[in-house]
Amino acid sequence: MATRTTEKPTAVADKTKKKPAVAGALIHGLAPYKEVKGEDYMSDPQRQHFRDILHSWKRELMEEVDRTVHHMQDESGSLPDPNDRATQEEEFSLELRTRDRERKLIKKIDQTLERIEKDDYGYCDDCGVEIGIRRLEARPTATLCIDCKSLQEIKEKQLLGG
Repeated sequence: MATRTTEKPTAVADKTKKKPAVAGALIHGLAPYKEVKGEDYMSDPQRQHFRDILHSWKRELMEEVDRTVHHMQDESGSLPDPNDRATQEEEFSLELRTRDRERKLIKKIDQTLERIEKDDYGYCDDCGVEIGIRRLEARPTATLCIDCKSLQEIKEKQLLGG
């Protein structure tokens, strides 16, 4: 009986698929990226890691949209009590607002995937420095480094008088 061997693409890419010992550390179902000593920033394995995160996140959001549609269809029967109808309409309104925010997030995820394909991902739009792997894992759609984002928030706060 012959044994099959499978060749793994790269050690780095393989590590991104493994689940960490702590389940809470998963990023949309994926393990945090393990950097290899001497690895260039936004190398092919890193870009693939973020593609995987973004696709997984988008899939989660799309599944939630489907659940909402089915829930609203199932629950949309006319309720005889006006208070029950009002409560149901308010719940539907909140769900629709949430789905609208998620629709905008899906659009932002698609834009981020385009940036990865154009090799324009991972660098600050304002100053051009590396955003950083951990920041991008926390916020995969980030376009500003932490310093520029903090400065932007301070300016917004001053403008709004907060």
